[in-house]
Amino acid sequence: MFDSDTFNLSNRLAIIMRGLPGSGKSHWVAQFIQSQEPSLAKTILRHGYFSTDALFTVQGEYRFDAARLAEYHQRNLTLFIQSLAQSQPVVICDNTNMARWEFMAYEAAAKALGYQVREVLIGDPLDREHQMECAERNQHGVSLASIAAMAKKFEPF
Repeated sequence: MFDSDTFNLSNRLAIIMRGLPGSGKSHWVAQFIQSQEPSLAKTILRHGYFSTDALFTVQGEYRFDAARLAEYHQRNLTLFIQSLAQSQPVVICDNTNMARWEFMAYEAAAKALGYQVREVLIGDPLDREHQMECAERNQHGVSLASIAAMAKKFEPF
């Protein structure tokens, strides 16, 4: 796991979250942001934090629509790259990113634009007990069967 206390913000930082729904990715991000200086935390929240799930939230209510998933993933990537291009100090992708292909574009764009890239894995997706905890904790009603199917796609660093 990435230790947020050991990196140097003198260089721009891109964080790519990885983990099953309910693993604690968003919680980790919230703690990381909260640990920053107030002005940086505000900047990250406004201009550097990207989650495809957020695009499914309408008037504070999560409304998943499978037909829009590919579109929203592309929109999330576009917003992430725009933030990198604007030289935001910290840019975060908070998606599941189980397979390498799911986050390759985020990583490639960040590296191309001179960012340090840190991949942060929360939990062990292949651990059955972890999968069960994620099924109980996730806020979007993702079933254990769906979580187990996602975990099968997991590729380690």
